[in-house]
Amino acid sequence: MTADTRLYDGWEKAGCFKAGANAKPEASTFCIMIPPPNVTGVLHIGHAFNNTLQDIMIRWKRMQGFDTLWQPGTDHAGIATQMVVERKLAETGQPTRVELGRDAFLEKVWEWKGESGGTIINQLKRLGASCDWDREAFTMSGAPNAPSDVAGGNFHDAVIKVFVEMYNKGLIYRGKRLVNWDPHFETAISDLEVENIEVAGHMWHFKYPLAGGATYEYVEKDEDGNETLRETRDYISIATTRPETMLGDGAVAVHPSDERYAPIVGMLCEIPVGPKELRRLIPIITDEYPDKDFGSGAVKITGAHDFNDYQVAKRGRIPMYNLMDTRAAMRSDGTPYAAQAAVAQAIANGAQEFDEAMIAAMNLVPDEYRGMDRFEARKKVVADISAEGLAVMVDQTSTDENGNEVVTSVPFVEAKPIMQPFGDRSKVVIEPLLTDQWFVETSKIVEPALEAVRSGATKIMPESDKKVYFHWLENIEPWCISRQLWWGHQVPVWFDGDDNLYCAANEAEAQALAGDGVELRRDPDVLDTWFSSGLWPIGTLGWPDQTDELSKYFPTSTLITGQDILFFWVARMMMMQLAVVDEVPFDTVYLHGLVRDAKGKKMSKSTGNVVDPLEIINQYGADALRFTNASMASLGGVLKLDTKRIEGYRNFVTKLWNAATYGDFKGTFDVPHSDAIPETNLPLNKWIKGEVAKTRETVDDALAAYRFNDAANALYAFTWNTFCSQYLEFTKPVMDDGTTEEAAETKATYAWALDQILIMLHPIMPFVTEEIWGQKARPTMLVHAPWPTYTAADLVDPQADADLSWTVAMIEAIRSARAQMNVPAGAFIPLVVKDMDGAAKAAWALNEALIMRFARIESIAHVEDLPKGTVALAIAGGTFGLPLEGVIDVAAEKARLEKTLGKLAKELGGLRRRLNNPKFAESAPAEVLEETKQNLSLREAEEAKLKDAYARLEEIG
Repeated sequence: MTADTRLYDGWEKAGCFKAGANAKPEASTFCIMIPPPNVTGVLHIGHAFNNTLQDIMIRWKRMQGFDTLWQPGTDHAGIATQMVVERKLAETGQPTRVELGRDAFLEKVWEWKGESGGTIINQLKRLGASCDWDREAFTMSGAPNAPSDVAGGNFHDAVIKVFVEMYNKGLIYRGKRLVNWDPHFETAISDLEVENIEVAGHMWHFKYPLAGGATYEYVEKDEDGNETLRETRDYISIATTRPETMLGDGAVAVHPSDERYAPIVGMLCEIPVGPKELRRLIPIITDEYPDKDFGSGAVKITGAHDFNDYQVAKRGRIPMYNLMDTRAAMRSDGTPYAAQAAVAQAIANGAQEFDEAMIAAMNLVPDEYRGMDRFEARKKVVADISAEGLAVMVDQTSTDENGNEVVTSVPFVEAKPIMQPFGDRSKVVIEPLLTDQWFVETSKIVEPALEAVRSGATKIMPESDKKVYFHWLENIEPWCISRQLWWGHQVPVWFDGDDNLYCAANEAEAQALAGDGVELRRDPDVLDTWFSSGLWPIGTLGWPDQTDELSKYFPTSTLITGQDILFFWVARMMMMQLAVVDEVPFDTVYLHGLVRDAKGKKMSKSTGNVVDPLEIINQYGADALRFTNASMASLGGVLKLDTKRIEGYRNFVTKLWNAATYGDFKGTFDVPHSDAIPETNLPLNKWIKGEVAKTRETVDDALAAYRFNDAANALYAFTWNTFCSQYLEFTKPVMDDGTTEEAAETKATYAWALDQILIMLHPIMPFVTEEIWGQKARPTMLVHAPWPTYTAADLVDPQADADLSWTVAMIEAIRSARAQMNVPAGAFIPLVVKDMDGAAKAAWALNEALIMRFARIESIAHVEDLPKGTVALAIAGGTFGLPLEGVIDVAAEKARLEKTLGKLAKELGGLRRRLNNPKFAESAPAEVLEETKQNLSLREAEEAKLKDAYARLEEIG
């Protein structure tokens, strides 16, 4: 068992993470809801970052005595879980999902959940997450088919109750709309589950002949109105990247201001595919959607297969013909094409009324295309149109074997990159498909969610994300909440033989609504996981029951999550809680960006830059990873994870350990424990107490403002520089050579100051701090140690602060000058001073031993003028210098610096030329550009230091 595991087990066994643990009497509550990871998930770097920030806040508040709850749990993750289990069945040679049937398959899912569903929870524990695991929730808890031992409350009742109530209020409805359709899983999916990837594609240009052989004068003009082309045409040209969808065209649209097509608006044109004698005619209409400056300016409107076309079709009441089945093959159902095409033509001619159900039943796929895969159908459509001569042709110039130029007319096909939607799990091309789905009428519940942020009832950080939140909610579309899966909360709706529907909490209630003897069948769809996780704040606290936890911890306090789910989860939780219980779910939303690699690139398996947090924990320890996460968490900043940085913070862990080891060696662990601030007489000890208080205020202010990086940086600087490099070193002569009273005071002060460091570092680095804390007898574990409340006003001794600050500045100035002048490290050198004032003399008198020892000064001499060869020191209280004549070879040092500066000048010149080159600025990837700028900044800083050193050498000869 590792030390981390031992410590974590100790915390859990002692109940340190339970809701209300360490709460002071009458304490205020502080509740964080964990963004529930998928039950299929494993810890990735985004989880590690996000949960580190949550844990910092909850440990900080718990130590302050708040009544805290960090509510954990997992999401049932409909598609992801179903995919995992189906794959498992295939790998083990078991029957498929369909062969098993719904009930038996769900038993397999629950079986898998029991065996493997808690992986990510155990991994979060390795990170140190201090959730109240006894309250672990699950978004499918309480489901009718759930095993009796599944913990996590009764989320199912909450989900079903909300659906039924929202349906009865007219907030949920069933309708036919265009959705993202995954042909592999045969289900609608959300935008979040779609990856838009740039792929090599083609754009085909085709002619749609005008009905009856009609012609018109097609005229093009330049920006000045001069005619550049005039020809008589009997067609209108369109371009498409998806020719197979032409079979479902309902119209061709042009912009109202496009003069080229004004003569033919209102006319009919022929879809150039399908049996010639049954060729459909569709109207040419106007709409604001087409861009007259892009392509031909005319677009085909296929409302059932394109999201933009869908909106045009709705505005113009254009029929939307669905061409594909659930596997994205061309439909093969229904009557022969001839009959269907005749009805469609009557509709286009205005001779036939139509409704949604009628259009949905129609199959306008010609018989020879029926059953074909969509991409095979694409090839056939292109071939058939080209063979008929209805592809737009362009001249292509080539050279024959004799070197003669040959002009050939070829079909106009543009090879161009296109953005193609893929299922993030299935990896197949997503098809926009018109299907019957369940929707939340978001327009009826969105306003309270907008007002909550406008009024400040809920604060979104950083401020820039408020604009994103407003933009999305102010332009919100109905929310598709149904999925054609088996794993999930089944829609609580039953249908009779005439398709009348009955929405009820259970079948008995639905039967009561339908009447005795009416045979019912249940809607097979399940609810989108975002619908159930949208109820996470109240569902995890026991709603719809009015539990003690619900009354105590809701509304919750802070939500910490990624910017990428602002729409999909955060906004939906806001809408749902306000719609269901009329309260905001949290008062603050802290949003962070995507964790990227050291160069700012998005992590992906394809580029090989994915960082596994478990490997980092194994190599560097959880504390180093957590401190790195905190240090890069600037509000709204780019999150760049660099393993060198992690390694540096592992060294920081070692530095802290060594400080404790030194303290133990000097007997500070033998000092009786006391939370009381020690009484001090020595300026050194008064000074460190003040520095501790300043740091405490800085850390509290930073955490209160969610500036995790500022808190981490303040603790790092204080621990490494002030405490270890300065105070620890300064205590050595007192511990070794001071009086008994001075040594005892210093031991007590050292012990207290180290305790304060452990307390303040604990929320960020819980393991090493708890381990050090436990080496000394304590009344409580560090996790429940009281957070300090002293202030700088309480503990800063102005005189001691001034004297020690001056002393530290003197030592650092001498050390810096020695390093710049390349003085041998072991050499003791003299210090000269003129015009030393009273304050400096007093500080010197109190701390002479420290200065002489740590700056390696052999003597101090008061002079009227600084001797030749003296390096001046910029220290207040007099004129100070180091006479280095004879100590260093000035000429040799100048030559060394000149050589180094010359080499550096060449590097700087190259970097500046690159950055000043417009081509580099335009073409270089953003991360390369940023890296070049950083290199220039570092080199310029290095040059400034070297020039300063050279100037000093010039001064001394």
